[in-house]
Amino acid sequence: MSQLRVKPEAESYLNTYEKLKEAIAGLTDEDLTWKASPQQWSITEVLAHLVDHSVIVSFRIREILSGSDVQLPIFSQDAWVAGQKANEGTAADAMQLFKALLDYHSALFQRLSADDWSKSGVNWKGEVISLAAVIHAFISHVETHLAQIDRIKLKNNEVRNSSCPI
Repeated sequence: MSQLRVKPEAESYLNTYEKLKEAIAGLTDEDLTWKASPQQWSITEVLAHLVDHSVIVSFRIREILSGSDVQLPIFSQDAWVAGQKANEGTAADAMQLFKALLDYHSALFQRLSADDWSKSGVNWKGEVISLAAVIHAFISHVETHLAQIDRIKLKNNEVRNSSCPI
């Protein structure tokens, strides 16, 4: 099937991996697991969260395409990240899974018709949301976390550079 069937939102969705890859390029394992405080996420935890979110979005996509009237799921992001001990995992593993889900969706998106893209479901707020809107929301969500990654990197550098040798 032609790549032309993929909506522009889907192209941006599929490019989120490259943006994340660029954001973490050159970071050490120490940088990736550094936390400003125990309550705040590390970059590895942000990446694990985005994998979790991808799994939920994957389910939402399938529920919408199936015509189900089941309310689309939400999840407890902090509990999921903590419960899976995400910071003990690796950023590389999270990125690999994130990319695998994007690649899988790429094939799916190429099979969708204009009618498929306009199908909708009901989100956790009770609002009707189209498949295209789900994809747009995911892209925005990744952008939010890219900014969070930048803030974590900046804070880590500030802490590292403010340390005074004894």
